[in-house]
Amino acid sequence: MHIRQWLMDISLGNDLRLYWCLFRLREKTDSRLSADILTFLLNRMAHKRGGYIGRGAKIAAVPSLPHGLHGIYISRYAAIGSGCRIYQNVTIGEVGGKAPQIGNDCLIGASAVLIGDIRIGNNVRIGAGAAVSRDVPDNCTVVGQPVRVIARVDQDTCQQAPYCGV
Repeated sequence: MHIRQWLMDISLGNDLRLYWCLFRLREKTDSRLSADILTFLLNRMAHKRGGYIGRGAKIAAVPSLPHGLHGIYISRYAAIGSGCRIYQNVTIGEVGGKAPQIGNDCLIGASAVLIGDIRIGNNVRIGAGAAVSRDVPDNCTVVGQPVRVIARVDQDTCQQAPYCGV
């Protein structure tokens, strides 16, 4: 990567390597003071980019954030699997201290809202602007408000199955 491109990515908030290093360091620290300092730094970095990731959020691997943290809110009670791709202005919110549990290899479209004590399966695609408030099974594509499943992929045959209801 050229230095100019790297500097542009940092200034736009698209290069989050330092953010994720501090995030992992905070997960490993045993000191309350260190955790508080790291939380302060992480919140400042996220706020500068217009996003928020709660202190207790469980994130298995660094998610792909094509637009950086711009407008992304992740509750402190949320859990996100590995290989997830999250676009801008996504809200993963909580209700009564319960937040979504998101599986591996999911795609969450721009401005989607996932809220409450729900489970999102593996290999799920959530369309832009969808409002998800109920469980979504593995290998589905959901869209709309309220969401409806429009496709389900059968992993054994790699064929697209007809409409399946949730």
